[in-house]
Amino acid sequence: MDASVLPDSLDVPPEHALLVVDMRNYSQLPEAKMAPIRADLDDVILNTVFPQSELDDPRSREGAYRDTGDGAICVVPARDTARLVDPLLGHLNAALSRYDQSRLPGGSAICVRVSVHVGPLSLPDHRGDAINEACRLVDSQAVRQAMTAATKHGAYVAAVLSSPVFDRTVLAGRTPHLQQTHFLTAVARVEGKGFERPCQLHVPGMAAQTLQGYVTEVPAAADVGTADPPPAPASGGTTMQFLGSMKDTNVIGSVGTYYHNSPGH
Repeated sequence: MDASVLPDSLDVPPEHALLVVDMRNYSQLPEAKMAPIRADLDDVILNTVFPQSELDDPRSREGAYRDTGDGAICVVPARDTARLVDPLLGHLNAALSRYDQSRLPGGSAICVRVSVHVGPLSLPDHRGDAINEACRLVDSQAVRQAMTAATKHGAYVAAVLSSPVFDRTVLAGRTPHLQQTHFLTAVARVEGKGFERPCQLHVPGMAAQTLQGYVTEVPAAADVGTADPPPAPASGGTTMQFLGSMKDTNVIGSVGTYYHNSPGH
């Protein structure tokens, strides 16, 4: 093999944005209801919410739509990442609310966990880690806890955003209806998979402060930049901290005056 020719496997695939949708309690539905309600979810997402969000139907590109049984994976161009966050999440929640209000007696509401991720991915073979990470995010404990909060507060969607998505969309100011305060910082973990990533949680219509009461998968307290605690003072002594420069003669004089007038000196 010519050493100057690199194999295609070393090429980084182009970036795509991924939307993974997973239906809550799908496996608990009676078998006869599974196919109809799954078809209803596709209709809501592909025929209502995608057009509302000015997104092309992923079925128009080979390999860009995959039925996962209890949900779906939609792949869109990376340039459309922000639209998957805003307005899509709000439109999806509103559409599922309308579906619930109009369903026949005995029908089931549709509640979904959603992950949004962006990364290298080749189509149609799905080569790349991005699709695996997107699926891990939607299966994480953090977004499951957010789903519990959503259902208790009348919402139908619990979303988890990967850090790259959050940085490129919300923090970058590309989500006109959603700001940083609408999201809760959490950690996406999947037991037994060795998966742990920082993430952002969002439930449409719910304040992050309310969501926080349901989510235990939060980052550990940051210790970066935290100064070591000052040494304990000697018995009877007092410890003082001065923020001025010790080259300032006023500060030096104040320290000296306090030192000589303090008990024991």
